[in-house]
Amino acid sequence: MENKKKANTVLALNTIAFTICFAAWMLNGVLVTFLVDNRVFDWNAAQMGILIGIPVLTGSIMRLPLGVLTDKFGGRPVYTLLMLFSAIPMFMLGQANSYNEFLIYSLGFGMTGTSFAVGIAFSSVWFSKERQGTALGIFGAGNAGAALTTLGVPNILAWLTDGGENIDNWRKLPAMYAAALVIMAVIFYIFTTNRKPSNGQRTIIQMLKPLKNVRVWRFGLYYFLVFGGFVALAQWLVPYYVNVYAMTIVMAGLLTSIFSLPSGVIRALGGVLSDKIGARAVMYWVFGIIALCCFLLFFPKMEIESPGSGVMARRSGTVTAVSESEIRVDDESYALIPKVEVEYEDTDIIILPKLNNWHESKVQVGDQIAKRELLASGVTHIYFQANVWIFTFLVFVIGIAMGIGKAAVYKFIPDYFPTEVGVVGGMVGVIGGLGGFISPIIFGRLLQSTGLWITTWVFFFIVTMICLIWMAIVVRKITKRDTRIEATES
Repeated sequence: MENKKKANTVLALNTIAFTICFAAWMLNGVLVTFLVDNRVFDWNAAQMGILIGIPVLTGSIMRLPLGVLTDKFGGRPVYTLLMLFSAIPMFMLGQANSYNEFLIYSLGFGMTGTSFAVGIAFSSVWFSKERQGTALGIFGAGNAGAALTTLGVPNILAWLTDGGENIDNWRKLPAMYAAALVIMAVIFYIFTTNRKPSNGQRTIIQMLKPLKNVRVWRFGLYYFLVFGGFVALAQWLVPYYVNVYAMTIVMAGLLTSIFSLPSGVIRALGGVLSDKIGARAVMYWVFGIIALCCFLLFFPKMEIESPGSGVMARRSGTVTAVSESEIRVDDESYALIPKVEVEYEDTDIIILPKLNNWHESKVQVGDQIAKRELLASGVTHIYFQANVWIFTFLVFVIGIAMGIGKAAVYKFIPDYFPTEVGVVGGMVGVIGGLGGFISPIIFGRLLQSTGLWITTWVFFFIVTMICLIWMAIVVRKITKRDTRIEATES
């Protein structure tokens, strides 16, 4: 009973600490945009992109060493020191007066992103194999910290700066985040009990040995999609809404939170489902849903005019009359479809493409016409609204699937690597975090080369299908092997 109480306390504080760390990790996405919009700093788009991405990069590549340290020393000292050290560059961020200073301090507080590897390893040692999926799913709900920053920081900045009148007061925001990290570190150290894996005293070489297993990299690819994709879309959807649907930044941020907030909270359900029906079955559903929704998002908001069915002369003769609805050749009449102007409002909910057909005359009165000569060309106008609410619903479903998938991936790890959760979880986290850093860069390159925003969904569809096919191949091999073993034993 005592151990159960301690385990629940550790899980609760792990989750709260992770929420605060994740909120801090995502700070630059809002803060940098605010500073540039208010001309506090004159940074170009490339510099902004680097400042937004740098904390993500640091938090990703440092997950493995922090996971190793957690396995070796336990989560209590590692998590506490992580928050205390991260609070220093976070506080200094408010003193930055140049791009280089902002870059260095962002590099430092990006360490908050490693909290995931620490929390996963520390939570897993407190729970049995049967309960680890649920526990890790609850812990992972701390991803909702991203939505807290997205929704809360704009209002806090408006309050601190008196609506932009005292713009220099933005510097109090990093100090507030630093204070939250310090307070959480103290609470965490006082109320948690340390515990290490039974084999946590191995050498570093021994601890890194599982990384030779290709299964680790397969799990990493899954996490590249479900976690890296989540982090990438949490940043990318704002400009997507602004450019494709002409939304204001405030409205775009609100709609983006419909993706990011549930995706973080639903992770706990992913853990429960993984415990009940197995992580493999959950991932089949996750990949299937993401692939289907991405495919449905392939079709962009568009207007296309294409050649349609024309009108040809049935016999030779002379054109005697031409109007919008008719062409006469001698005494024979050819009916035309007149052009009707149709205007569509963005407020209309149009699910399927709208078609509009008409004819355009190619002859004039007095022209001599040969048999089968074209009298009027056909024009087909296709309008597809890609309705913003249907788009938002599909993105919401993708976010839910990613949230459930994040928990399912980490259910695999203690099942296959029960004594190396910190190391393997750290490596998987590195790959996932790098997905959050690399994916927006890929999105930008694809957008620049094609001019199509929907290339985001094409990219995710391809990655999802690779994950799905790879998992199916592995499962098939395992099934064949188990069948052979059963046949041998019988």
